[in-house]
Amino acid sequence: MKPSDRARLALASLLLATAPAMAADYVQAPGSTLVFASNYQGETFTGKFGGFTTTMSFDPAQLAASKLDVAIQLAGTQTGNKDRDDTLVSSDFFNVGKFAQARYTATRFRSLGGNQYAADGTLSLRGVSKPVTLTFSWTPGAQPVLTGRASVKRLDFGIGGGEWADTSTIPNDVAISTKVVLKPKP
Repeated sequence: MKPSDRARLALASLLLATAPAMAADYVQAPGSTLVFASNYQGETFTGKFGGFTTTMSFDPAQLAASKLDVAIQLAGTQTGNKDRDDTLVSSDFFNVGKFAQARYTATRFRSLGGNQYAADGTLSLRGVSKPVTLTFSWTPGAQPVLTGRASVKRLDFGIGGGEWADTSTIPNDVAISTKVVLKPKP
């Protein structure tokens, strides 16, 4: 090996050793769910959004390089009650005519021990952006699974204002749960 080849090999080794750690890149796969639960006048109901798309970079050993992006389609939200579904997409709630999509992004991740993590992110909904923490478990594999929960204060986003702002009728806290099946990004 010539001295110039050894120098190039040494430089390449040095560059690889100092390259920033990269998390694995994933996209959402079939079998994923995103649902919410609340109650109306004491009756609990659940609903699902019109659709959602997730991209994620994640490696439990490299949390600083991790990121999460979820685009949530608000049109088509269903709770199994047509009157409630119509109200949810109206200007009193999601106002899908003006705000068709919500978005959750996170770039700060924390280990909670075992396979439990927290993503400290931002939810943008109805033109308002607020911090929301998603706690989740991570099941590694060929198609890793993120199973998570969050709580959203609906009034912080103007969801259900006016006559719907009464928290004895509809609580302020809305429970969100998700199971995201992931596959490597092509």
